[in-house]
Amino acid sequence: MAQDRFYMKSALRLAARGTNRVSPNPRVGCIIVRNNLVVGRGYHEYFGGPHAEVNALSKAGRLSRGADLYVTLEPCCHYGKTPPCTDAIIGAGIKRVVIAMKDTNPLMKGRSIGLLKRNGIDVITGVLEKEAGKLNESYIKYIKNRRPFVILKAALTLDGKIASPSGDSRWITGIASRKYVHKLRSQVDAILVGINTVLVDNPRLTARRKGMNPVRIVLDTRLRIPVSARVLDNEAPALVVTCSDKKKKVKQLKEKGVNVIILKERKGGIDLKKLMKVLGESSISSVLVEGGGSINASFLNRKLVDKVLFFIAPKILGGRDSITPVEGPGLRNVKKAIVLKDINTKRIGSDILVEGYL
Repeated sequence: MAQDRFYMKSALRLAARGTNRVSPNPRVGCIIVRNNLVVGRGYHEYFGGPHAEVNALSKAGRLSRGADLYVTLEPCCHYGKTPPCTDAIIGAGIKRVVIAMKDTNPLMKGRSIGLLKRNGIDVITGVLEKEAGKLNESYIKYIKNRRPFVILKAALTLDGKIASPSGDSRWITGIASRKYVHKLRSQVDAILVGINTVLVDNPRLTARRKGMNPVRIVLDTRLRIPVSARVLDNEAPALVVTCSDKKKKVKQLKEKGVNVIILKERKGGIDLKKLMKVLGESSISSVLVEGGGSINASFLNRKLVDKVLFFIAPKILGGRDSITPVEGPGLRNVKKAIVLKDINTKRIGSDILVEGYL
């Protein structure tokens, strides 16, 4: 029904407000409608806080009885940080529940839908399911295998360069694209770069939004990072991943409040698959990779990338020695090229953003 899609779109817009405040929980929005009037709105605002359904029911109050409830994800029916939302829905007298997508959490498996139906509530599922899935793509992967959803981002010229031979890359893309990336940073749990990016650019890697900065991860096999690096300031949590056991340097970093993970070396570098396991165990459900060509190649070669974002600027840099977004030996023939799926493109200022999935 067109009406169901209309109200679900509103619920999805509400859900998006959750950004990274709710991780590793999903972003969920809820709308309560009675006699074609919205009487309650709510979204999951922060991890450990009331769920979207409870917030919406609280605002609707007595008007919930006999109303329709639109929610972007199947309501929970188990105790976690909060009581089951199904209990609140049943107790409020909701007559109809419209759900965008079923929850992939093994604790659920459609149990909520069955429970609601057994209590005389009409349940509709699959309304704007694809849109709801994209909103929670990191949650879906994380809840299935406890590994973070990995987004690989690069900014490149029209001729495929991310930096000049000297390493200069400021700025390839325009202001609009850079603002877009800052917003993207505020929506992920962690940003990851290699030590070369830190040594050359000395970035802060923040989202420029108070209270919305993700964990900053630096891959530094030999522990070369200066203790004074801006990425290690107290503006946001920092994590250095290394294969080195330089006790003095590790102590200096820890005294500065930096977390350090030491992993065994694998094929001359950090074991990225092991790192993803460790990050998942730390409840990091999404990682934005903003490394250089070598880091990007390592993630792609190990099949650890879920989504690619390439910002293409209308500039030509040229030069055989200019740096490309994916370094290393490359593939020997085009037939073996990595092919993206579900491609989307959009104009951002003077740049073009190409988005695709692996």
